[in-house]
Amino acid sequence: MRLLVADDHGIVRGGLRLLLERQPDMEVVGEAEDGVAALEEALRVRPDVCVLDVAMPRMTGLQAAREIKAQLPETAVLILSMHDDERYLFEALKAGASGYVLKREADEALVDAVRAVARGESFLTNAAERSLIRAWMSDESQGPREPLSPREQEVLKLIAEAHTNREIGEILHLSEKTVESHRGNLLRKLGMRDRVELVRYAIRRGLVEA
Repeated sequence: MRLLVADDHGIVRGGLRLLLERQPDMEVVGEAEDGVAALEEALRVRPDVCVLDVAMPRMTGLQAAREIKAQLPETAVLILSMHDDERYLFEALKAGASGYVLKREADEALVDAVRAVARGESFLTNAAERSLIRAWMSDESQGPREPLSPREQEVLKLIAEAHTNREIGEILHLSEKTVESHRGNLLRKLGMRDRVELVRYAIRRGLVEA
């Protein structure tokens, strides 16, 4: 089983790698320290499973998951998170992830989770979350509403990280004019006046850390 591990903390990545490579049927073939690098590395090594942290620079694990599943539909995605907030769980599933493991439970659950998603199954570390997902899967309207498109979330995250329009364009392969248009749409859609308000919103939504 070929795995990619993405986390912006090198010590955490190293610990995850050690945990996974103790298993005789698992090999970590790629690592990444942010979401953009995770996408690039996934396209390069084409792993069976990507283990992605939620909170990473440039592109979150959820954003990376969406892009990876769009371009590598056969690759399973497992999200690692410090958050047991249902919004992150819903967003992970909407992004195409098959599993969601809380970091505090990784020692006990991660190996089983990787094996499950590699078999094409879903894996959640909490029975209540399983019932929550079953309810949501039968009626998607029960999920939290997200006012922004995936692309707008990507642009918002990078604005909040203080990237210039040119830098955002380079990361997302967009023209500066398109980035500026997205910035204006974000302000209008969210009823905000400036970047400071956008940053506060991005922090509240968990796109960046305070």
